[in-house]
Parts: sequence; structure tokens; C-alpha cells
Amino acid sequence: MPLGAPTSEPASREAAFLPVPFAELPGWADDDHLAAFQAFVRSAPALRDAAGRASGRTKAAGVALVAAAEAALGQAAEIASPDAARAFFERTFAPHRIEHRGTEGLLTGYYEPVLDAARDAGGSFRIPIYRRPPDLVNLVGEAERGALADGLTHARRTASGVEPYATRAEIEDGALADQGLELVWLEDPVDAFFLHVQGSGRIRLTDGRSIRITYDGKNGHPYTSIGRYLIDTGAMAAEEMSLDALKAWLTAHPDDARAVMQQNKSFVFFRELGSEADAPLGALGTGLSDGRSLAVDTGYHALGTPVYVSAPTLTPWGEAGVARLMIAQDVGSAIRGPERGDIYFGSGKDAGRLAGATKHPGRFFVLLPRGA
Repeated sequence: MPLGAPTSEPASREAAFLPVPFAELPGWADDDHLAAFQAFVRSAPALRDAAGRASGRTKAAGVALVAAAEAALGQAAEIASPDAARAFFERTFAPHRIEHRGTEGLLTGYYEPVLDAARDAGGSFRIPIYRRPPDLVNLVGEAERGALADGLTHARRTASGVEPYATRAEIEDGALADQGLELVWLEDPVDAFFLHVQGSGRIRLTDGRSIRITYDGKNGHPYTSIGRYLIDTGAMAAEEMSLDALKAWLTAHPDDARAVMQQNKSFVFFRELGSEADAPLGALGTGLSDGRSLAVDTGYHALGTPVYVSAPTLTPWGEAGVARLMIAQDVGSAIRGPERGDIYFGSGKDAGRLAGATKHPGRFFVLLPRGA
């Protein structure tokens, strides 16, 4: 997820979706539509539940997506080539460009870190990663936590009602200690912080086993970019900011790093996935696909929506710019605006390098079901 990047929040929450022909989508004919189709099919079983949870402007789109998803599932066996997948999208969806009064579109990236950890505290493993506390309650749906991130999204249930949950600083000072909530223990507080930012991780345990952990709620406080904080305080220059540069600064300034990270009051809780999980989960509840899953603002886009992304200056895969169809499968606290997206790059260091270097302008062409 983005670090030190503006949120690209529009001047108003209004946006217009204007129909355009597929020929207006830059590079449309050259994309690997089969990869996009497979990502769409992967999320199809969860779309019915997501449509039922949707509200506001995305509800109608979510309901219409169910029929498209069921059509994709029914034709999955016979759609085995990019041309066949392209034909499916062209007959099932109509592309729309977005008009809005906000700043230009912005693309960032996120990934699944791979970290060493222990089940029990000891030796160098002293940084806890917590399970979801039993007194944590959602104030908004998880799919809406990005779109509604200006206020509290979660809270603590008490005998008299609800109250704000402990902040990052309070939790790190022991607010959840001795409650048996520790899931695993890491060695490095900086790694733990960025695990929270990414929302998932592949964990190599000291006994040789490997597990996946994923987001299972947060303390509800708004997300604050510590990269932006360091820029605003003059500790780093904006042109220097990247994931690697931010990690390097925190590692080089251990006396200041804790206070800087605690500027972000948001704190994430995790759960362990089953052994069958072959990818981290997005907000839609299905596995993410490298380079095809996109986190979006659900105030504008229903989860499951195909979004064609055009970013001529973004070249992570050695192309002459990104021009590919992605599927809206995730959300993020900093993902705000009609053309604001966070691309999932995959797992491990190489994916982290690509994600950390991604902060590029981009345009969305949203594919809405025909007749919706």
C-alpha cells in the first residue's frame, strides 16, 4: 500500500462514468485477457455475498456483476485463450472512462512480505503480531473501510456501548499484553510495521513450516502515512521517498523510528490462513493474482469490477507502460478517489521492490456489465 503518497482525493466525491468504445482503451487488443479472465473467475464465487453487502452507488453495479460472474463460471472451461477471454469481456461489459474534478489518477503498489517468525517469544523474536481481540467491533463493512477511512471504522465494545480502540502507541506499550492474542513473534519492529501496511504475509516459522497470515480487522483509527510525515517534517525529501528508502531511514534512526511509526495510530490484527491458501486474500475474500488484482475506493467501484488500467510511465514488467485489465479485489485505507489504485505485485522481495517503486499517474477505464 502507498507510502508518502498523496491520496488523490477528489475535490468532491462526484464522478461521471461515460461510455466509450473498446477501441479507445490504449493497448486493449494487446493485453493478455486470459490472465484477467482467470482473476475474474477466481473472485466470482464471492461476488454474490459482496453484492449483498454493498451499499450506495456501488450496490447496483455489484448486483449486475453477479450475473457476469455466473456467466464467467459457466464458460470457464471453454475460455482457454486470450482471444476467447477478450471476446467474453467485450460481449459482457461496456467500458467507461471516468470524469471527475479531483487530481489525476495515481497508482501505487503492494505485496506480500516473507518474514521469519516464531510461535513463542524468545531470543530475538520479541515483536508480537496480534490476533483480532474479542472486544473489537466493526463500525463499517470491511469493504468500505477505505472509502470511509476519515473516521473510526472499528471500535472497542464495552458494557456501556463502544469507544475508540487503543492506538498503535498504546498497543505497543502493552494495552493487549497478557491476553493470549499473540499469533507469531517477529524480530524487527520495522518489518512488523510494514506487515501491517501490506495487510498480509508469508511467515517462515523457526520449526521449518511456512504459513500465511492475513488481515482480520484493525483498531479503527485513520491511517497516517509516515512517509508523508517525514517529508513534511523535513527528514526526507519527497523525491527520495520509496519503500526501500523509508525502511532504510527507519533502520538507520532506531531512536526515532518508534515515535515516527507511532504517528500512524492505525494498527492491524491478523489471522492464520489454512494450508490450502495459495495466495493472500483481498477484501473480496478470494486469493489475489499477481499484477491483476487492484485495490480501489469502493465509494466508486464495486468489488469484483474489471478495471482497465493505463499508465504509460509505469514499466514494472519491462513493457512500454502498463496497459492491462485488472480486477477490483481489495481496498486500502489510503486508496481514496475514483482513479486511485493499488496494484498487487505478488510475494517476496522482488514483488516488494516493484511495489515500493510504484507511484505513477494512471487512468481507469471501468468495465460495467451491459444493461446494468
